[in-house]
Amino acid sequence: MEKALDSERRGHRFDLCPRARSSALLDSPSASTSLAGISHRTGESLPTKQPEPVPAGHEQEEEEEEEARRRRNGEKERGNGATRSLRCSPPVMLPTPGIAPRPSRTHGTIRLLIGEQETMQRVLIAILTFSLGTAGTAPKYLCTYYDIVDYLNISSHDKLHTYILPKANLKEPVEVKLDFMLMAILSVVEKLQTVSFYFVLNLEWKNPLATWNPQDFCNISQIILPLDTYWSPPIFILERVDGQSSDMNYMVLMHNGSFNSTRPLQVTLTCSLIILKFPFDTQTCNLSIASFLYPVRDLVMKTRRTASESMKDSQSFFLTDGEWKFTNLSIIERTETMDDEGFSVITYMISMERRPTLYILNLILPTCALYLLDMAVLFGPSSLEEKINFQIAIILGSSMLAVILNNSLPTSSNKPPVIVLFFLGTFLLMIMAVLDTFFLLYQHRKSRPLDKVLRRFQRHVGAELAKTPLRNQPVTHLAKEGLQHLSPPKKAEGGGQPAKGHWRPQEQNSFMPVLEKVLLYSHFFLSLFFFTLVFVKWSS
Repeated sequence: MEKALDSERRGHRFDLCPRARSSALLDSPSASTSLAGISHRTGESLPTKQPEPVPAGHEQEEEEEEEARRRRNGEKERGNGATRSLRCSPPVMLPTPGIAPRPSRTHGTIRLLIGEQETMQRVLIAILTFSLGTAGTAPKYLCTYYDIVDYLNISSHDKLHTYILPKANLKEPVEVKLDFMLMAILSVVEKLQTVSFYFVLNLEWKNPLATWNPQDFCNISQIILPLDTYWSPPIFILERVDGQSSDMNYMVLMHNGSFNSTRPLQVTLTCSLIILKFPFDTQTCNLSIASFLYPVRDLVMKTRRTASESMKDSQSFFLTDGEWKFTNLSIIERTETMDDEGFSVITYMISMERRPTLYILNLILPTCALYLLDMAVLFGPSSLEEKINFQIAIILGSSMLAVILNNSLPTSSNKPPVIVLFFLGTFLLMIMAVLDTFFLLYQHRKSRPLDKVLRRFQRHVGAELAKTPLRNQPVTHLAKEGLQHLSPPKKAEGGGQPAKGHWRPQEQNSFMPVLEKVLLYSHFFLSLFFFTLVFVKWSS
């Protein structure tokens, strides 16, 4: 039986009617042989089926049953929208020569097997029909970004869309939201009055002419496009003198027409640096972003976040830890008027504080140490000539530090920095110490000829008084008294040491130590007052 069925499958296609195949199987010699074997085992004779005319009503009933069964199982073909008909004509039993008539019981068993085969074929046909019908009748959903590009007509439209302001309503301006995040303070050049920043600027705006429904494109809600595909806000930084353009020339387009562009920028700005308290100064530089192509009736720029939120993110992502410390960020939104037109401007005020440790160690402390050394030399016990040599060497060392300072400070400013006054005052105090030492040395050398003159005058007066006659008692008393005062000291009895005289030449020059003390202490108090004033200026 199985061989008969296989031969029938190989000889007929699946699109043949099952009933026709069953009739062919019943009429084949292999099937007759199989049925003869079944009758021999069962002991029954197989009646020979005589050809009977098929009534017309029976054929109609068979067609109705088959159509109802087809509707229940959902066997509808959808390829190209056409429905295949699986209707068949009723089987016609033709007698086969040499085959004995088959009994009805065996014939019912065969029909049961053929019915199961028909059911399996119907299931297979239903599966094939469903797969072919789904592929043929489903909408064309290509889940790629090229479909969105074709839908928006980006690949074929001209560059005019990139230059025209995307306004659906001419009375409403396009709103551009900005977000600023400072990443690094690269350099601050005091002599050129410039500051270099590295920051990230995020712009967001809407284009009502570039929208699509994500459900029509497999839920694709965004696409990344080049920056020159659609219109983008032309921004201008007012304080910019140099810098590098962004390498990220792409933007994100959402399905609702919202554009998002992130641009990392490295710019050099001009900034009015106030260096009065250098190196303990705090600077504030402005970064103004504007678009002078469109007035406020066409374009308005606003900030997306507050200044505190932007500052918090900037400090969390800050990259550098150098000389300058980022301390504060303020945002000002204003309208700049030019040629009777108002333009939207957003100004970011960046405050930064200098870390003075390097300047304290390299400039201030060495200068203070040199001045303390100068004071020690001035109050020291060395000779005046040696003091002058030491003080001149200290002044030369201080001048080298002044040259280092001159290379970092600007060439012009409204007020001189405090550190310049500090170096200048220290230099002048050192020069005053040298002048004091010169004056003391001059006074000391000037007093030596005066001693010789006084000694000659003493001898001359003593000789004249000895030759003068004594006329009366008072004169005699005065002469004796004057001789006693002007006479040289006598030697002490038995000791050989000169007796204490009533007059010495050194007693006439006792103002020299007093003068030296007055000069030194006045220099000390003047230095103390100067350093206190400098400290107050730096701390105020």
